[in-house]
Amino acid sequence: MQKTRTTISKITFLITLVVVLMTLAAIIFPALYHHSFGNYPDKLESQFEIGHQAYLIICGNIVIFAIGFAYYKNKIPFIGTKIDQIRQFEISKKISVIILIIILGTYVGFSTPELFLDEREQWADYIILEEALEYWPGGESKIPNPYIDEQLDRHVRLVLLDASVKIFQNIKILPFLASILVVFFTYLLTVQLTGKRFAGIISMLVLLQSHIFLTFDTIAVYENFWVLFYIISLYAVRKKWILSPFFYILSVFTKAYVAPFFIMTLYFTYRSEIKTKKKYFVFASYLGIILIAFLIIFFGKSVYTDVIEIEYSRFFLGFADTAMQFRYDILFTIMLLPVTVGLYILSKNNPNTDVIHSLLAGTIIFSPILIMFTYFYEILPYRFVPTLVFFSIGVAMFFSKKPK
Repeated sequence: MQKTRTTISKITFLITLVVVLMTLAAIIFPALYHHSFGNYPDKLESQFEIGHQAYLIICGNIVIFAIGFAYYKNKIPFIGTKIDQIRQFEISKKISVIILIIILGTYVGFSTPELFLDEREQWADYIILEEALEYWPGGESKIPNPYIDEQLDRHVRLVLLDASVKIFQNIKILPFLASILVVFFTYLLTVQLTGKRFAGIISMLVLLQSHIFLTFDTIAVYENFWVLFYIISLYAVRKKWILSPFFYILSVFTKAYVAPFFIMTLYFTYRSEIKTKKKYFVFASYLGIILIAFLIIFFGKSVYTDVIEIEYSRFFLGFADTAMQFRYDILFTIMLLPVTVGLYILSKNNPNTDVIHSLLAGTIIFSPILIMFTYFYEILPYRFVPTLVFFSIGVAMFFSKKPK
């Protein structure tokens, strides 16, 4: 096969590896960043105190890397042959449709009872959302409240939540539908990147075992509209590029947190096997969007310019908070480093693996960067749903080997 590993893919891997190691360091040594950058170092016994997941991660990584090394060097030919058979396995289009229906049907069946839970009793932030919906559209809070004002700036989100209430008399219906579509587009994006339907099925299963995803899939106050729109914007780059900036705009006006993700989209476009002319069109459209958004935010009326407060120590503390969000996603924490390294090995013959590197690194590091620039946000687990989507696709990449 032709080697496609480039200098930029090597740089992308190194950046991703640093981000992943900084995250895992905070899981293995929970006090590491707080001891060095927090305001209360004397209260912590040791910055290298071992966390409760440390041994699981270390032992799991040793086993996975040992198996991977044995397979890569063909130390045990019989096992290597069986692994190759699994990696080369493919299913027909008809069978894939049946499996999709079964998986999504089972997921919907188990999750539907959650639609009838009262979010007022689950999440304190629901009060803010409820008040924002009362003022929307066109209104503003009687008493200045940046949290409500921030909600009112998320126009697409409020349109969809308001529609869910008026059409279905249940604010959770459309958020749940968005989560179902996130699973489906995870499948489509995986098939697009790997060329294999079996890999797409694997990515769905990995995503659906995620604790974070299953916790927030039916929650209106922490909905997945923005995740869905961003995934569709990536999928559209290769399918119908003109739709990509449109869905990106929808994602930004659903949740401003996704705004910096355009950097990953540009890299995704650069590494895509599409005509150069189309790449230029995508680049130009995204740069135009960012310029307009910059002008609106900094020269218009926006809550975001009032909450900027730079504090560099929060960047490292952000990794400690990020690590805490994944404490129940055991598969993710064990497999994150092996997937990162494995994707680099695959990148020698697959130009699509390093785009997953960029998406993983970006969706992890943007939270620490965000809180470094503002006190307004906290790092919350639902913001890592995109990370888990791209991790799921990364795992599926190992099942994309084509038969010789």
